[in-house]
Amino acid sequence: MIQRIQSLWLFLAGIFCAGTLYFDLYKWQFDATTFISPKLLRVNDNYISLLIVLICTILPIVAIFMFKNRKKQKRISIISIIINLIFIGTVLLREQMEKPLKPMPISGTYMIGSLLPAFSIVFLFLAISGINKDEKLVKSIDRLR
Repeated sequence: MIQRIQSLWLFLAGIFCAGTLYFDLYKWQFDATTFISPKLLRVNDNYISLLIVLICTILPIVAIFMFKNRKKQKRISIISIIINLIFIGTVLLREQMEKPLKPMPISGTYMIGSLLPAFSIVFLFLAISGINKDEKLVKSIDRLR
């Protein structure tokens, strides 16, 4: 049913994935003597990252409406976790590959946008546990018949 707790977890996972579209992922700091503004890494700068984030956002929202088919809902949640892990890997790879060489950055900072997929993964795990509880509940009711 839509009013189950896993629907809330799936909705929050979709919202957190959508949040990566609005927040920066990484910020490079430069030397104070150079007059260069800090360079930012965003999802919107790369089409592959944008496509992955859109898929990560849509899958949990679609899984909410698969409440009649719990196995399919669970499968979609697992696929969404895998795609979120792929996105985290691409962010780490892009951070290493797009590092500016001249002028050399002093340091870099991961921004809130890079943490949101990790929170989404936590919510997806909570949704899967809720789906498993529903499966056990349905099996126990079937035994009573």
